Amino acid sequence: MRSHYCGQLNAALDGQIVTLCGWAHRRRDHGGVIFIDLRDHEGLVQCVIEPDNATAFKAAEGVRYEYCL
Repeated sequence: MRSHYCGQLNAALDGQIVTLCGWAHRRRDHGGVIFIDLRDHEGLVQCVIEPDNATAFKAAEGVRYEYCL
């Protein structure tokens, strides 16, 4: 299901598509952009969801603390 753990992301993966799984540690809505801190047992990653991807943005609006993603 996942290609990497959150703690495995680094600059060498820049430009590649990765699949992550984990729990929503925090969600912040800054009006036009939503930030989700995704946590697994390896680390924490900040995901940025922009409104130009309407499907992802609508899904991100419903994410709450500890949701499994």
